[in-house]
Amino acid sequence: MELIFLGTGAAWGLPELNCTCAICNDMRSRGERRTRTALMLSGQSNLLIDCGPDITHQLEQHQIRHIDGLLITHEHGDHYLGLDELFVFKRIRPRGAFRPIPAYMTAHTWDVIKQRFGYLEEMGVIVVHTICPGRWFDHGPYHILPFKTEHGSFAKGSVGYLIQFRGNTGKQTRLLYTSDFMDILETYDDLLHPDYLVIQSFWLNEPVHNRPHHMSFQRAIHYIQQLDPIRETFLVHMGDADKVPGDPANTMLKKYDPKEPLRPPNSSEPYPIPLNHSQWQQTITKIMADRHLPHKVKVAFDGLRIPL
Repeated sequence: MELIFLGTGAAWGLPELNCTCAICNDMRSRGERRTRTALMLSGQSNLLIDCGPDITHQLEQHQIRHIDGLLITHEHGDHYLGLDELFVFKRIRPRGAFRPIPAYMTAHTWDVIKQRFGYLEEMGVIVVHTICPGRWFDHGPYHILPFKTEHGSFAKGSVGYLIQFRGNTGKQTRLLYTSDFMDILETYDDLLHPDYLVIQSFWLNEPVHNRPHHMSFQRAIHYIQQLDPIRETFLVHMGDADKVPGDPANTMLKKYDPKEPLRPPNSSEPYPIPLNHSQWQQTITKIMADRHLPHKVKVAFDGLRIPL
């Protein structure tokens, strides 16, 4: 079994089109790129988590030949607009040989998505199964618990997923994915102490006004401590909305003022805003060490593959 980070970026990807902010310029100069966040649990049964606009490139890059199941976290375009691209899996098969891909999501999420992609179910590309937060369901080798997350009024169907399966050693393995969120609305004992946690980190610092209802690393620290993953935490859905001191692009609409920036102990100077992947990892590692927190936190990148 393997966890593949198909994409690790926010809704518009990074670097953003035509953006000249310090973050996008630095990433562009280094050839770094983050496509829209999507994950794949790959093994005998391939389970895709979210299906954004970059899905064709992502699946081609990793030579994914089949999708056996699909989890949709919520009804924002960067998490489902690639659904039509899955039609190709049917188009290239002999007539009558293709079975629709089971797609799991909340009823509210499907109510939104079916207005645009309802024909995919009618044409046998997907078969939709509506799920309820707090109720386990099974798909192939996976035992899955959706849990309700708060991601604003335009994502009322938003959920995260706890996924249980047998890992490469034969032992039960638990992966918790929060997706985009600002809070976990219902906490279950089952969510505590997963083997792996994949959590959103859209900003480094919590903004004064969190209008898009995303998670900053500053607040994610609390959830990492609360959920207490056993083996490793991975950060995804990275953005470029932190203001970099001295950057003329701080006037851009997408840039947010920090509420109370993270600082090292006994220092008045905040941690520097990361401009690229290496700086993100260095900053996160230092923040955790400065707080004497035992959890191993890795900043995920597109194409990262983790044996489970």
